[in-house]
Amino acid sequence: MTSMNATASGKADLQHADGSSVRVLVVDDEETLAELVSMALRMEGWEIRSAGNGTDAVRTARDFRPDVVVLDVMLPDFSGLEVLAKLRAEVPHLPVLFLTARDAVEDRIAGLTAGGDDYVTKPFSLEEVVLRLRALLRRSRVVAAREGSTLVVGDLSLDEDSREVHRGGEPVSLTATEFELLRFLMRNPKRVLSKAQILDRVWSYDFGGQANIVELYISYLRKKIDAGREPMIHTMRGAGYVLKPAT
Repeated sequence: MTSMNATASGKADLQHADGSSVRVLVVDDEETLAELVSMALRMEGWEIRSAGNGTDAVRTARDFRPDVVVLDVMLPDFSGLEVLAKLRAEVPHLPVLFLTARDAVEDRIAGLTAGGDDYVTKPFSLEEVVLRLRALLRRSRVVAAREGSTLVVGDLSLDEDSREVHRGGEPVSLTATEFELLRFLMRNPKRVLSKAQILDRVWSYDFGGQANIVELYISYLRKKIDAGREPMIHTMRGAGYVLKPAT
């Protein structure tokens, strides 16, 4: 499976009419894989729950009421096709993306015939999973694209369309890379982001261990965003960086 290698894009986030986050249920008995998928989806600002078997999936879905489900076909207790049937019995139009190692044509047909909306086989790209889920959510019309393009954290604002940044009403001039780094931080306020996560999403690939480039650009941002002001960008020793409103 390849890593999520898209830069933080300018696409409008999806959300409910009341402004609440998209809810995604990830069902896979491979714990590491489920966590990787969940992490990528959390980076979209979505709320995630996971389950490792069909029984937990059905129970979690009843409590969590997801907008879309990422569902493995091969589960330890009963198949993903059975999970789908149980979920659809309660929520008939719930969008489902099958995620599985089965790549034979007959398996794809079985999944789609059972009512799955899309089908991605392992190994897969996390970016592809996100894009397909976005498409499913738009088609289902459960959520809508967020109007406007401005991210706001405290007195810091970033317009994704005009690429203008202001802190306390004062304009801040950023390079293209600084802008992408700040956008990623602002899309994940109060969330600690590791150097590896930042490298993957902002630079699109691993610098071969040269994580100090993240430190360098964080320092550039601090000079422009935090200079002479209450700091918003904080270092969490051994964990990464977090951006949060100034107190």
